[in-house]
Amino acid sequence: MGDALQVLDLIKDNSCRLAVTSPPYNIGKEYERSRRQTLDEYLDWLAPIIDKICAKIMVDGHLCWQTGNYVRNGEVFPLDYFFYGLITKRGFRLRNRIIWHFNFGLHATKRFSGRYETLLWFTKSDRYYFQLEPVRVPQLYPGKRYSHARGNKAGSPSGNPKGKNPTDFWVFEPKAAFGEEAIWELPNVKANHPEKTIHPCQFPSELVERCVLALTAPGDTVLDPFVGAGTSVIAAAKHGRRGIGIDQSIEYIDLARRRLAALHVGTLTTRPLGKPIRRPKAGEKVATIPAEWGAAAE
Repeated sequence: MGDALQVLDLIKDNSCRLAVTSPPYNIGKEYERSRRQTLDEYLDWLAPIIDKICAKIMVDGHLCWQTGNYVRNGEVFPLDYFFYGLITKRGFRLRNRIIWHFNFGLHATKRFSGRYETLLWFTKSDRYYFQLEPVRVPQLYPGKRYSHARGNKAGSPSGNPKGKNPTDFWVFEPKAAFGEEAIWELPNVKANHPEKTIHPCQFPSELVERCVLALTAPGDTVLDPFVGAGTSVIAAAKHGRRGIGIDQSIEYIDLARRRLAALHVGTLTTRPLGKPIRRPKAGEKVATIPAEWGAAAE
């Protein structure tokens, strides 16, 4: 437990294959209220932490930075824009800008309601570890064949029998994931989510597991300098990786330790990887227009 800026000094440089984290957004969550900052102050606070995170990543490793928006007086500042500059200035290369879409969140009244956040995947060099096999999905059109214009390939299947190469648009359904829609669509951790804890801004295990499976090998080390409820270290442990988590809150560190212990004894509930988003069926109460809405609903 402790401040990331100090605790990161205890970790050996070039020792982590993946750093994956979601830093505080400076939007007034309970763990931010004692130090609400301007946008410039917020970025200045994170800059030296980013320096140290980058130093811990192996030459063939990755940084996955999950972020949203900063809002000031109703004006939206997309934080991924600012973090792109901060991280590429340290020599990292952006490989994908991935959209995580969810269907529930805060409702806006003077702009469209935000329903997505951004995951920036950076590599430290052009020589990086990437394992496609664990995240392949079934071909969308397995019967598709090469046309007659493809010479000796004409008439043969055009797809890979092992499955489809994911795109940076991910839909979290077994057959649609990484398919034709370029969105990572999975529910955010709200009241009825099986992973919900006391943490007010928790990201789902499924989001981290995709990164762990594709960007690390068993035995690799995964670092999260803002570990919160422990989702990233749980995802690492679940797939045979080592996890290092840092947080300044003893309450969250204790929570992460309890959840990790529950994983090891088989009592931790997480949302299954690739489980389809539940859609309400016609006739369900939650899908029925309330009588009180009357003509307003027409």
